[in-house]
Amino acid sequence: MLQRSTLRSWERLAIASLAVALVFGLEGCHPSAKPSTEPKILFTQVPERDPGNQTKQDVMEGSVSGAKPGQLLVLYTQTGGRWWLQPLLSAPFTPIGSDGVWRNEIHLGTEYAVLLVDTGYHPAPMLDQLPQAGRGVAAVAVAAGQEKSSSYFVDFSGFNWRVRQKPSNRGGTLNPYDPQNVYVDKAGVLHLRILNRNQKWTASEINLTQSLGYGTYSFIIDDISKLDPSAAFGIFTWDYATNHETYREFDITLSQWGDPKDKNAEFVLQPTIAPTNSARFVAPAGQLKLTIIWEAGRLTMIAARVFPSGKTSLVSKHEFTSEVPAPGLESVRMTLFPYKKPNQKEFSLQGPAEVRIERFEYLP
Repeated sequence: MLQRSTLRSWERLAIASLAVALVFGLEGCHPSAKPSTEPKILFTQVPERDPGNQTKQDVMEGSVSGAKPGQLLVLYTQTGGRWWLQPLLSAPFTPIGSDGVWRNEIHLGTEYAVLLVDTGYHPAPMLDQLPQAGRGVAAVAVAAGQEKSSSYFVDFSGFNWRVRQKPSNRGGTLNPYDPQNVYVDKAGVLHLRILNRNQKWTASEINLTQSLGYGTYSFIIDDISKLDPSAAFGIFTWDYATNHETYREFDITLSQWGDPKDKNAEFVLQPTIAPTNSARFVAPAGQLKLTIIWEAGRLTMIAARVFPSGKTSLVSKHEFTSEVPAPGLESVRMTLFPYKKPNQKEFSLQGPAEVRIERFEYLP
């Protein structure tokens, strides 16, 4: 005789089916796990293909999606069949912006690679082959060098300069930059202009396509005594690649920052929090020679009046001996942009502005 606890086969099948239904029903009460998003690296600007120039630099940029918090990028340039870490061994990582955008200046090559890596990853300075995803590498992307760079360039005083075309918040206000505002005339004079295009003031900026490091930098600037008080002309250094919070920046600026009663020039070493890191002075009418002498632990800035005879007269001189940066991948830049004070809604610029640079010289 069968015991009462013994079930017939069709009853067991019914109970099993009910159990399966209950499991799936309970799982349906909870949100399903989202499919993992594979990280993806995109290029928006790739430098030109140049296998022979190891000193020239250009901007490479793009975006990343699906990156985890703390992940960074590692860039490589291929030259001579090998991959070389960029931009410097001392600065091997490129950060990802909050909007997913990345950007850095690198040396030229035939191909360019980007690795998305985890915190703690140790990139090799040289590779015969790029790594595959795994072991701290989340994604790899490669792009061939372009036949022609998408950057704009001008040749001035025997050097190659990149012309800015992306917006910048120089002076604390986001300004558009237009490459058409920059040109070198037949006499070899560089012109930087502020012009109104499509109802907006557009600025101008150039930077050397190579790092020169320690040495003497000299600039001959035509008369700026009539420069609009709300226009600012700056000579400065900037390093995309550094982790240093000041980007290895120091400046000579000609501007009254919107105040016609203010002095019209200053020497600056960043950060300007320290009162000894800036010195304002009055730049006179006439041609000026602005000089930066960059040495280990010392930065000397000089402004001198240049007379038609070629003789010079000292206007101002200042030395910085604290927090002077060492060379990295910085480049010397010149910029001209409109300035408005933080409480101003509109620019008070009275009209177009222009600065003419006669000559640039560098002595190591």
